[in-house]
Amino acid sequence: MDLSYTPEEEEFRARLREWLTKVLPTLPAKPSPDDWPARRAYDLGWQRMLYDARYADVHWDASPTVRLIFLEETEKAGAPYVGANFVGLLHAGPTIAAEGTDEQRARWLPPILRGEEVWCQGFSEPDAGSDLASLRTRARRDGDDYVVNGSKIWTSHAEVADWCELLVRTDAEAPKHRGISWLALPMDAPGVTVRPLRTLAGSAEFAEVFLDDVRVPAANRVGAENDGWRVTMVTLSFERGTAFVGEVVACRRVLGELADEARRNGRWDDPALRRRLGRLNAEFRALWRLTQWNVSEAEASGGVPGVGGSVFKLRYSHARQELYDAAAEVLGEFALDLERRWVLDRLSSLAYTIAAGTSQIQRNIVAERILGLPKGR
Repeated sequence: MDLSYTPEEEEFRARLREWLTKVLPTLPAKPSPDDWPARRAYDLGWQRMLYDARYADVHWDASPTVRLIFLEETEKAGAPYVGANFVGLLHAGPTIAAEGTDEQRARWLPPILRGEEVWCQGFSEPDAGSDLASLRTRARRDGDDYVVNGSKIWTSHAEVADWCELLVRTDAEAPKHRGISWLALPMDAPGVTVRPLRTLAGSAEFAEVFLDDVRVPAANRVGAENDGWRVTMVTLSFERGTAFVGEVVACRRVLGELADEARRNGRWDDPALRRRLGRLNAEFRALWRLTQWNVSEAEASGGVPGVGGSVFKLRYSHARQELYDAAAEVLGEFALDLERRWVLDRLSSLAYTIAAGTSQIQRNIVAERILGLPKGR
């Protein structure tokens, strides 16, 4: 394991910093959080700038360490996040790059990189969240197509997506982990209905998706039929491995801002609050080192993050919630004012122990795959 950077990697960092310094002041104003078509255009416009500068493919073709540097530096510089394009760039794209055919990679990867197409994730269902393998959305083979019926929930950015990474059950008689397939669903296909969902914070980046006799070409299946669970584990390894890197950097920045705010409003005089912020500082420093460790492990295993991502995801989810609980303490009587900084982030942090695999699921993975404990009954 090597947590240091090579001269070539540091040269990449310096070049990226220089480019960010030049281009960020030229960006247009961010659109309203509720204007999803405008947010899509803004996010894809930024992706096109990355593509033209030859930074777009860093998520797939670069080494995990270069990917880590890219995410760290863009977050530090205040560059736009991947936004509406996050499923394509961080989940579907890497999965297709790792598991897709040459034809599939040629069809789907370039439009993601150029900022032309948005993907959403059709995994969770009303009765299959933590136990994802219990999904019931069916896909029946009919000639060159699958005919899909069912529904998905918590489908991020479905209302502005062109494609969906969709999990379907293609063999109802097989054990539940072995009868699943991974399909690329065109969101404009007849029979697809999208119904936005409003979150506790008032945003609507999630949706329900209903599928009624939707025909999906069999050529859109990534991996073999009924091998979708294994392909899904590749997707989730990317989701838990490096997708949160920028957020760790952001949390460390927020922690510094909280300390500054506490000094301004007099709450810094509370020794218990200072200890709390100090402990969180140590927590996020440790999480950053864990991220580097996971990246080093991925370097040694061909670029796909390992189960260490579950260790990170488990601790990071709770640390983020603790960070914004501390923010509420710093804000005091303004902790419920939705116009105040950090309040909406506190509400959104509640989802982190559920999204991308619940904390209970992560504990099971750690117990079984790292500690070697028997599976629970």
